[in-house]
Amino acid sequence: AFLLSAFMPSVITFILILGGIYLAYEGVEKIIEFLFHSKKHKVSVIRSEMTQQEMIDEENSKVKSAILVDFILSIEIIIIALSTVTQSDLITRIAVVSLIALLATVGVYGIVALIVRMDDIGFKLLKSNRNKITNAIGITLVNALPFVIKTLNVVGTIALILVSGGIFTHNIEIIHQLTVPIPKLTGDFIIGLITGIIAFTIISIFNKWKTSFN
Repeated sequence: AFLLSAFMPSVITFILILGGIYLAYEGVEKIIEFLFHSKKHKVSVIRSEMTQQEMIDEENSKVKSAILVDFILSIEIIIIALSTVTQSDLITRIAVVSLIALLATVGVYGIVALIVRMDDIGFKLLKSNRNKITNAIGITLVNALPFVIKTLNVVGTIALILVSGGIFTHNIEIIHQLTVPIPKLTGDFIIGLITGIIAFTIISIFNKWKTSFN
């Protein structure tokens, strides 16, 4: 990011917009998956038992998708941070971007890592069986995890669309002018949603064409 800002600053905006399109696509894909495919998928899983290898493959696919989204989102965070201090001296740029990188890594991903290990902490508390209070906390942590994960999925999807919309409204003047009369978050969400729908439609058509061609 520092090299780009020094030698090819115009590329920074291009990376932001490209990443914004991908984030919008991921957000809309999650919404469409939830609205049209989640129930169908649950029925198919119940009717036909999945083999251990199929479960592993499905899990690996989800992990790869999550890593890719987080990777692109992380790049966007760094580029956005850098774009706010492009006119400052090199020391200021290094300090600001490094601080935001640390906060994002330790703060955001650290908290998420703790959340997804709630059930492990709960099981350990139950296993220790020290007293009624620790047992109650353990049971609460184990039972709360599914609801917390569902909430994170919803919040994460909304965040993907808002971040992508914000990228477009901040970096494309025409879109910025169109969203001026609308409250900022609403405008960002609408732009992100529209972009995601367009990207999803184009990719879906391409995938169908590719399948029929093969």
